[in-house]
Amino acid sequence: MKRKIIAYNFVLTEALEQLDDRFEVEYFDGINPKTDSAFLDALKQAEGIVGLALPVDKELLEHAPLLKIVSNNSTGFNNLSLDEMTKRGVMGTNTPGVLEDTTADAIFGILLAAARRIAELDHFVKAGHWTGHLTTEQYAIDVHHKTLGIIGMGRIGSTIAKRGHLGFDMKILYHNRSRNIEAEEKYDATYCDLDTLLKKSDFVCLMPPLTPETENLIGEREFKLMKNSCVFVNGSRGKTVDESALIEALRNKEIYGAALDVYRIEPINENHPLLQFPNVVTTPHIGSSTFETELKMANLAVENLLAGLTGKRPKNLVNPEAFKGE
Repeated sequence: MKRKIIAYNFVLTEALEQLDDRFEVEYFDGINPKTDSAFLDALKQAEGIVGLALPVDKELLEHAPLLKIVSNNSTGFNNLSLDEMTKRGVMGTNTPGVLEDTTADAIFGILLAAARRIAELDHFVKAGHWTGHLTTEQYAIDVHHKTLGIIGMGRIGSTIAKRGHLGFDMKILYHNRSRNIEAEEKYDATYCDLDTLLKKSDFVCLMPPLTPETENLIGEREFKLMKNSCVFVNGSRGKTVDESALIEALRNKEIYGAALDVYRIEPINENHPLLQFPNVVTTPHIGSSTFETELKMANLAVENLLAGLTGKRPKNLVNPEAFKGE
């Protein structure tokens, strides 16, 4: 009898095929993992889970007595209750070092789209409103030689800084838990406190991981510190921003516009106020969503899973205390 693995939410079939000969793979998508009876039944026999954004907490772990590893198909792992997993000897892994360039492309892309009003003016043309020379009402703002403030100068933040500095001659300010000397040397990035960054930046790009410290990091006070000409960009997690405060900042014209790839609730409701602003670019969490990158991530997630199930230390183990091997 084959050992059971649960694939949850989203893992490319091309990667899962590596498991077919040795494991029974049961796939779940679009379910409530707390109430779905088939999922809860599968947990009883599952030794491994691979997938995206499954909340792994004490309640789930109590349903999974044989579980050895949860392999996240993402860089983030805030969905994993690592303390509870470690108590039970359940390993957790993620997929770093794969999506930086792809995500940076997407985030810098929506920054450009917001600054140059690309989505808004695309609609303007398609709606038949382009009947002559543009007026100043359709003018946008430059990106080159402006100041880009990056909050969260990790791998993705550094890759965004690279595009801004080397591609658009932008001055880079950054705020981070610790200094990023490599970014300072390569991209002439200047470390500063959060308030200074907010006051001086023409573009504020939010890229920290979601933690208790970063939840609602940007709210009413922070938006009021930004320039009226500032474009706010969020490519981190929706909960790092107080969306009500963002809506008020846009209504009061405290900022020029926003570019958002993440939201507090995803998918965002079609009647959400943020979707009513023409100066807000909204994309459906597309950061790593190219076939090439998603396949690399899925293959790495499966590689981590297989290592954990065969007694080896997974390459991207995030709670090393749970590993019982050599």
